[in-house]
Amino acid sequence: MTGAFDNHSFRTAIVPAAGLGTRFLPTTKAVPKELLPVVDTPGIEIVASEAAQAGAKRLVIVTSPGKESVVNYFRPSPELEANLERKGKSALLEKVRRGAELIDVEVAIQEEALGLGHAVAQAEPNLTDEDAAVAVLLPDDLVLPAGVLSKMAEVRAKHGGSVLCAFDIPKEQISPYGVFDVTDTGDADVKQVHGMVEKPSPEEAPSTYAAAGRYLLDRAIFDALRRIEPGAGGELQLTDAVALLIEEGHPVHIVVHRGGRHDLGNPGGFLKAAVDFALDDPDYGPELRNWLTERLGTDR
Repeated sequence: MTGAFDNHSFRTAIVPAAGLGTRFLPTTKAVPKELLPVVDTPGIEIVASEAAQAGAKRLVIVTSPGKESVVNYFRPSPELEANLERKGKSALLEKVRRGAELIDVEVAIQEEALGLGHAVAQAEPNLTDEDAAVAVLLPDDLVLPAGVLSKMAEVRAKHGGSVLCAFDIPKEQISPYGVFDVTDTGDADVKQVHGMVEKPSPEEAPSTYAAAGRYLLDRAIFDALRRIEPGAGGELQLTDAVALLIEEGHPVHIVVHRGGRHDLGNPGGFLKAAVDFALDDPDYGPELRNWLTERLGTDR
């Protein structure tokens, strides 16, 4: 995405981070899940970096009371920085400053956990007239390699409306996902969306394209969020708002991402991400690879 911001670009990214992280208890009694390190970088910074690389200038973190440390992570730490500078620890100093220099961070508070749609809606007061569209990045999803948001912005520039990220999932594995009902466009990796089915059986799935945690949403999404009805548990679902826009003729497309992903929302997925990132790290990778080879060859 290049040039000045226009009606098809985005300058604001929203990261819903209000969850309690119950699958990581008891750790999340004290440390928000979003700050758990993937090797030496919290997941929230990896997602913020992805947004910044795609052109976002501002990150609105939607969090709950008591999780202010997620936002504070992106604030400068003068005392720590001065200490590191005094000791000549320039590499650590660069790491400490990285988050604060990455992107402008604001906070929106979700007082009650009333669904993803409700969380996204809490960020609306942070927007300005320049925000014709917003990106939404779910911090539990690491989409690899980074770059799908830039492709999504290109698709919005061509087709208008809203653009979502999807993965092509083998049909027999499709049931845990929200699955798109689509038709082809002139681009094999861009599909027009006509509807969505949550967690279908393989036989009932309208396609093999499953939702991932990246959205580029037209500003109209906030009006739709005000008009949808709460679903199970009184929650407002973002997909219901997208479905309403589709019904009303709003163009919605998906970009099929051919890379990989990690789910940081559960300990098993988190461990896979940590190992994957560590293997690519020049400081940790070689020794870890040797240890894994030895460990996997040991009958325990």
